[in-house]
Amino acid sequence: MMHRRQRVCVLGSTGSIGTNTLDVVGRHPERFEVFALSAMHRIDDLAAQCRQWRPRFAVVPDRARARGLRDLLGDARTEVLDHEGALAEVAAHPDVDVVMAAIVGAAGLRPCLAAAQAGKRLLLANKEALVVGGALLMAAVREGGATLLPIDSEHSAIFQCLPTDASTWRARIDHIVLTASGGPFRTRDATTLRDVTPDEACAHPNWVMGRKISVDSATMMNKALEVIEARWLFDLPPADIRVVIHPQSIVHSMVVCRDRSVLAQLGTPDMRVPIAYGLSYPERIESGAEDIDFASLAALTFEEADARRYPGLHLAWQTLRAAPGSTAVLNAANEVAVAAFLDGRIRFDQIHALNDRILQQVVPTPQDALSIDALLALDARSRRRAAAWLEELRK
Repeated sequence: MMHRRQRVCVLGSTGSIGTNTLDVVGRHPERFEVFALSAMHRIDDLAAQCRQWRPRFAVVPDRARARGLRDLLGDARTEVLDHEGALAEVAAHPDVDVVMAAIVGAAGLRPCLAAAQAGKRLLLANKEALVVGGALLMAAVREGGATLLPIDSEHSAIFQCLPTDASTWRARIDHIVLTASGGPFRTRDATTLRDVTPDEACAHPNWVMGRKISVDSATMMNKALEVIEARWLFDLPPADIRVVIHPQSIVHSMVVCRDRSVLAQLGTPDMRVPIAYGLSYPERIESGAEDIDFASLAALTFEEADARRYPGLHLAWQTLRAAPGSTAVLNAANEVAVAAFLDGRIRFDQIHALNDRILQQVVPTPQDALSIDALLALDARSRRRAAAWLEELRK
């Protein structure tokens, strides 16, 4: 089959998802070309990507860093954008076909909404876009005629196991099961978790990820956010979303049908698999991942999550039952908490303490979830309260 080359915009191109996306794109030069890249901090890496891929645009939402990128690129053909709204502008650009949304945090919400409203194929690796603005983003996808494809390995697995016709999902599904590796502390004495260092928390046993998401994996907050994300992606009641620990990370998630058949998607722990699926859907293309050697697999095991070890996991269902906007409060508090832990300002066990405290102190009003501006104001209010708690802790 002949394809017009798809123009790809990679938001967050220097992170692990972004670099893996470019790896898959590079394996299929006849199918894809890079239209735009963005980054915030790794300007040298972004410059190298621009030299290799020659995108039309590079976005750096910081004037000083953007000036540094221009100096590094010299007279290269790539135009560097730094103005407010530039991320949303390139995500919705008429010449863009596919947007990989891999910016970490609530900052990715506006460009995701812009891409959805413009009817793009939106590959969603930014789980916070749905955690913060799930109702708004799903409405934008419907109204804009966009195609939303999840890139988290768990949600991609669920999507691959579901029928193509989404209108039949509720009639066929009893519940879904998201798998979790358990992170680096699955077997560690829970009483010693207060002594965990940032480097220990970032040493994931199965996946190569950025530091923030690695810490989220260690606390299982990433799974809490994925439960919230799944509620919006698959329009399921929170009670129909379950979590089980699967240390080998081979079964990426499962769908339990009404007749109790269980459909699962398996694969090596390599993010290029869901990325390749999202880029090529409904076809499949070479991802670069290795085959599973079933003969060498000693066992596939499953276990419940220990509430003492992972106290933050239950906050997913708690916030989904609470006032709209509560999931945005949780996400904001957690971003502040993880940053403080990585900076050495709080202990590992205080991440959950901060998240729980801010959920008690910042209670959304009905107006807080009505628009993106209101949600981002709620996000900012939650961050201020979290910062104040950190100050109180320091005294």
